[in-house]
Amino acid sequence: MVPRFIGRQRDIDELNTVLARRGAQFILVYGRRRVGKTTLILHWAQQSGRPVIYWVATRDTPGLLRQGFMRAVWNWAHPGSQAAPRFDSWEEVFEAAARLIGDQPVILIMDEFSYAAESDPSLSSHLQAAWDHLFKDRQLTIVLAGSHIGMMVEQMSYHAPLYGRFTAQLPVDPLAFPAIRDFLPRYTAAECVAVYAVVGGIPAYLEQFDGSQSLGANLKNLFMRRTGLFRSEPFILIGDVIRRETQTYEAILKAIAAGQRTPSEIGNTLDLPASYLSPYLKQLEALRLVERRVPATVPRDKRRVSRNSRYHLVDPYLRFYFRFIATNLDLVEQELSDVLWERISDQFRAFIGATAFEDLCREWVLTQARARRLPMTPEFVGSYWAADAQVDVVAINWYDRTILLGECKWGVDPVDRAVIRELVDKTQKVVPPVPEGSPAWQAHYAYFARAGFTDAARTEAATVGALLVDLEMLDADLRTAMLP
Repeated sequence: MVPRFIGRQRDIDELNTVLARRGAQFILVYGRRRVGKTTLILHWAQQSGRPVIYWVATRDTPGLLRQGFMRAVWNWAHPGSQAAPRFDSWEEVFEAAARLIGDQPVILIMDEFSYAAESDPSLSSHLQAAWDHLFKDRQLTIVLAGSHIGMMVEQMSYHAPLYGRFTAQLPVDPLAFPAIRDFLPRYTAAECVAVYAVVGGIPAYLEQFDGSQSLGANLKNLFMRRTGLFRSEPFILIGDVIRRETQTYEAILKAIAAGQRTPSEIGNTLDLPASYLSPYLKQLEALRLVERRVPATVPRDKRRVSRNSRYHLVDPYLRFYFRFIATNLDLVEQELSDVLWERISDQFRAFIGATAFEDLCREWVLTQARARRLPMTPEFVGSYWAADAQVDVVAINWYDRTILLGECKWGVDPVDRAVIRELVDKTQKVVPPVPEGSPAWQAHYAYFARAGFTDAARTEAATVGALLVDLEMLDADLRTAMLP
């Protein structure tokens, strides 16, 4: 059986640190659908040794919400009881809960709180009053958890009733790449990168893969069947975090997945002015579905206003789905999974290289920087693009004018000498200009290759002191960095 808490020790440690504080605690936990929030907080609460009350909200009437919450508290206080009292207001519910809990060091989990707050907008105000007058002077720890990231984050905004009440917040992120090997121990490093390109580090998705079957067989079973688990998942995921104009948001995500990176390109695809898309793109950024990138060499104080920005899908699952499945639903409907897989296979390797592999190479640079194993200390790690040059990995330090340029190759053949030389020749096109008489930039180089390097490439790389990282080294270093 797959371990349930792969890669979550850091989250557990952070929650334990909050729990160890004196007094009542009010914790906000949020993350996208199926990222493992419920499993995480239940495991943490149960291993804490403290009494636990768990309530999961549904999209229901205010009366039924109150009834469900009261039942959870009542059944905890009176195990085996068949009936819980009913109340006509949240004030009465929270007063009854406070009497039942008393001064016990209870962990009260209110899961999918965003559903309850949407169904009963007054709930946050009532909970705020209950915290202020009933709970904050006790030993109670309240955990609010939810998948609607926007609504959960809004609970901390200045105008929200619960503003200033939270003592901690924990965004639950997808698992790191090395965790995939724990779900699929028979898969090679290259196959794990391919899986990461498709579903990222979402535990609920990874659990669906059959490690005894090939990657292609898994993708056909999960994505390319009319009854496949992932068939309607994108629209559930988007609908879970966006309540209005979902068609516009979906169209933007599809355009970005198809390679439209700038607001003008996206607008041309949707036949909408670029200025009209600005609030939609900002909302998608806030929801962590889209990322705005600018070249790494843009100074920090100019990054926000730079017009040389590009938009990318952050979520690997949406990136894969809208790139390959959404555009071929006719083949899915006709159950032509073999035809669809052949069509995807022609472009799949390039897709992996341009998405997951480049992301992992930049992550490798960050992990090595934290461990002080690089020839420079970066302030920022990203990529670079311009009309005359493009570099997959760029790490830069403006203070001491050092820069690392990296090239990523996901091909099946070893990297040759020409690739080494080509990146070095780009240096002057990439490094920012310096004032006359000032020290020049010091450049370093790194090459990442799925299939390794030829002897000639290694010899050429040695002349510039370049780092050479093959897939096995990348995999091992990232796994080491994930260890506590």
